[in-house]
Amino acid sequence: MAKLYFYYSAMNAGKTTTLLQSEYNYRERGMKTLLFTPIIDDRYKTGTITSRIGLKADALSFDKGFDFYKYIEGHLKKENSLKCVLIDEAQFLSKEQVLQLSDVADFLKLPVLTYGLRSDFLGEPFEGSKYLLTIAEELNEIKTVCHCGRKATMNARVDEKGKVLREGEQVEIGGNERYISLCHRHFKQGIAKAI
Repeated sequence: MAKLYFYYSAMNAGKTTTLLQSEYNYRERGMKTLLFTPIIDDRYKTGTITSRIGLKADALSFDKGFDFYKYIEGHLKKENSLKCVLIDEAQFLSKEQVLQLSDVADFLKLPVLTYGLRSDFLGEPFEGSKYLLTIAEELNEIKTVCHCGRKATMNARVDEKGKVLREGEQVEIGGNERYISLCHRHFKQGIAKAI
């Protein structure tokens, strides 16, 4: 059934790996997919979705002005065997893009699987995540753990010495060297690692 799905978690829970596994499952069964990644995420090669464990796939890059509905509708006219749309780093979607993806599920009858963070390093929602949590028909949490062993739900930005930062721009692209996942308690206390 075509729905808008949101798979969310804190950093380093395996969202991208899960996305790539889902895409592989479709492809293995002879079904075509479209993969999208935000142009702002420049940690790896532009137009490539890359997981921390080394899996990767080519993808189309999108920016804030990209119209998903228009693009996918046009793609279907040329290639009507498309079976699924997958979006990496969905927290960077705009409200309008979330609505477009909802329309893709509802009117183009394609499942749309989005993967992203729920909140930023200050505990504030990203625009894309806020609207996916509101509009997506199915929400799935991908779990990870804090250094203490409790469920990690928060993302902390750290400096080069591992100190938790409490100010800065909402978007600063980075990986393990810049962000860690923490439970609520350690996020509030600013404790980045086991003492």
